[in-house]
Amino acid sequence: MMISKRFIVVLNLLVVFMLSGCVFYSTKPNEVGVRTKKFSFFGQKGVENEIYAPGSTYIFLPFVTDWHTFNINIQNMEMTANINKGDLERRDHIQFKTIDGNDIKLDLIISYRILPEKAPYILSHVAASDLELRTKIVRVITRSLPRDIFGELRTEEFYIAELRAKKSEKAKMDLNHILEPYGVIVERVLTKDYRFNPDYKQAIADKKMADQQTEKLRSEVLAKQEEYKRKLEVAKGDVYKDIAKADGEFDKAIIAADAYYSQQEKIAKAIKEEGRAEATGIEKMNQALAQQGGKVMVKLEMAKALKDKRIILMPASSGSSIDLKTLDVNKFLEIQGIQKQVDSD
Repeated sequence: MMISKRFIVVLNLLVVFMLSGCVFYSTKPNEVGVRTKKFSFFGQKGVENEIYAPGSTYIFLPFVTDWHTFNINIQNMEMTANINKGDLERRDHIQFKTIDGNDIKLDLIISYRILPEKAPYILSHVAASDLELRTKIVRVITRSLPRDIFGELRTEEFYIAELRAKKSEKAKMDLNHILEPYGVIVERVLTKDYRFNPDYKQAIADKKMADQQTEKLRSEVLAKQEEYKRKLEVAKGDVYKDIAKADGEFDKAIIAADAYYSQQEKIAKAIKEEGRAEATGIEKMNQALAQQGGKVMVKLEMAKALKDKRIILMPASSGSSIDLKTLDVNKFLEIQGIQKQVDSD
């Protein structure tokens, strides 16, 4: 019983002693905390696979805990020729050759951040602090890889912002492929100033001027070609209109000629039919007259023509005396037996 009381007293004293020596650890609003157990009565010692939230305070026993924090905000690492900027107080730009062999100096800004959930891994395998991570990992990789990517451009292509932007995006993707396993994400690769060798710079300026002049002339030629095409189309339209008009007049002339031809053909046919009918009538009349009744009919017609006429007959001889006789037609007709028929008609 006495041993138990003594043990409890000792234990209480130990607890009071330990509580009186407890250590308070905090994280800022832009930080996560990572705890390392130096030794442990219970469980495993070493880096805990747990992150401690930003803007909080935590209490741990003394002598058994190491405390590390990591900045999770976006951080900028500037590599520039300006000695008053950047991480180093000296010229820190990157230098490389373009694909066509010209030297170029480039100022670069790398925006990156730490993945909060990767903080325990970073502490265990990569770096013990933000500064160590920045200098030993981020800086080394981001100075090396962009040289190769931007070196794919030709010298004059550096003047084209869109091409530089494409290479910046490619650099970001390739950097993330390398840095993400370390718990780092690159948000942006920004190119600032770039400088060529002075001799190359003048040559590029001259070439750019020549290219601009060539492009201007090309644009003028294209504009004239378009104007020519436009005028040609207008002329074609006018010709097509004239052709259509001529075609219309020609069609009308053909229609009129066809109508006239048809009309004349009908007239000729009618005349031909009339002549044929008349010839047929005459032929039938001749046939009728050739018969016995026809002779009588002729006599009647002659009587009608000679009725009440006096005819003087002259001799055919050429003697010295002329004996003229007068023929009484009515009496002649009566003798011929025609007078009665003539009177009755």
